[in-house]
Amino acid sequence: MFTRRQLLTIASSTPLIGAPAIVRAQSWFAGYPFALGVTSGDPAPDGFVIWTKLAPEPFEAHGGMPMVALPVSWEVAGDDRFKTIIAKGEAIARPELGHSVHVEVTGLQPDRPYWYRFTLGGDRSMRGRARTLPLTSASPARLKFGVAGCQNYEDGYFTAFRHLAKEDDLAFVYHYGDFIYEYKQRGPDYDKDGLPVDQVRHHIGQDCFDLADYRLRYAQYLSDYDLQSARAMHSWFPTFDDHEVQNNWVGDIDGRDQSPAEIFRLRRQAGLQAWYEYMPVRAAMLPHNGIITDIYREARAGDLLSIDFLDTRSFRSDQPCGDGFKPFCAAMDDGKAQVLSPEEEGWLTRNLTRGKTRWNCLAQQVMMMSLDRRRYADEKEAIYNMDTWAAYRVPRDRLLAKMRGLDNVVVLTGDEHQNYAGLLESGDKPVAVEFVSTSISSGGDGSDLRAGSDMLLRDNAQLKFINDQRGYLICDVTPDAWTTQFRVMDRVSTPDGDIATRASITVPHGQASLTIA
Repeated sequence: MFTRRQLLTIASSTPLIGAPAIVRAQSWFAGYPFALGVTSGDPAPDGFVIWTKLAPEPFEAHGGMPMVALPVSWEVAGDDRFKTIIAKGEAIARPELGHSVHVEVTGLQPDRPYWYRFTLGGDRSMRGRARTLPLTSASPARLKFGVAGCQNYEDGYFTAFRHLAKEDDLAFVYHYGDFIYEYKQRGPDYDKDGLPVDQVRHHIGQDCFDLADYRLRYAQYLSDYDLQSARAMHSWFPTFDDHEVQNNWVGDIDGRDQSPAEIFRLRRQAGLQAWYEYMPVRAAMLPHNGIITDIYREARAGDLLSIDFLDTRSFRSDQPCGDGFKPFCAAMDDGKAQVLSPEEEGWLTRNLTRGKTRWNCLAQQVMMMSLDRRRYADEKEAIYNMDTWAAYRVPRDRLLAKMRGLDNVVVLTGDEHQNYAGLLESGDKPVAVEFVSTSISSGGDGSDLRAGSDMLLRDNAQLKFINDQRGYLICDVTPDAWTTQFRVMDRVSTPDGDIATRASITVPHGQASLTIA
């Protein structure tokens, strides 16, 4: 076996074109180079992206990799035993991108599963399973997919992801963001008696500011085999929210107002580069000038479903009223405020109104329902979350007005660390249904209802369901109905938590209403 020093010597003196033969003949690394797993993403009718990242020592600098580009072999098969190889090739794992590999596989058949794997030297990755989408000209009778996000490593185990990996017949998983949390290790929490208790698990490293910090944090999260399982078994449509960079950042604005815009942009660039390196996304999503311009995108499942994946961070105006949970302030009615860029809003409007699919779905990050957040009897004025659409009344009203008469819009949201279901209204008329998915672990075990939930339901007629457990959503879509199952964990404080369906909520096609079972 070559030592790392010998590898560097060979690589520096050997043209890359000659490297594959050397790689196939040797296993260069003291550790398993595919320790962070595999995944697939951004599926289309003719293919998808397959991903891995070379990291034989994930917590060491550069993942224990030498600073040379290396060719990695890949293959896609029509069966899980790899008897029928459909496509194969080599991709270059480059040190500039943390030795991540993003292969955009094309030429496949629509609406069917495939299996894939990678090889480097004598090492082979675990196998992954991916699925192509139906043709845009098809008329699927049914489509199932998962919705998940918000996974704070310190708050709990990722057992929900292992349960998600076992969910059958999912076309994909939509991840709404907060894949990592950027904080250093927290101090203790307190139990009901006011006594200190340790976190479930501990972050390694400091608060994330530069690329090395973010890479280390992703490596720690992806060392979790429950997360690896869900990534290997399903294709993902990932988006980002705030914790991939910093809590409550928007645009060029530091979420804590500690850095000027030109300095914060450096941190955002590092966070978004790390996000790209670890996500199964296309080369078009490589950050340029500190932002990912193509993060918003559409997926189609025949004439059944169109999903628009939004970016509600990169071009948003600063949160009004100083952010946080506050009473109404005049800045909430700012006519120049925006959540989406004008280009994204125009793109979304065209997609919503072209009428080519039975259902329209907005997959995005922050709650669109405008809720009065009062939870205590001594709160006299309505309280709003300034990091949601509720604080941006003009663009919110403008978007909801575009949904009038469509009667086929479902909004999927994360960020809240609770489950919600309710109606979105334009004027006094419901125009869409919003499902808010809870967290995978953020917030800890939780309970069926958080304190003050009765007041939320009382004060917000549009809100129909609330729950404070961890888990994910399963959406089951047919031409006539959309059914969302709220899958919840009994606990995340230990690694053996069980999953159950807390509620099953159905939206009939042609009517912005919901029925809870």
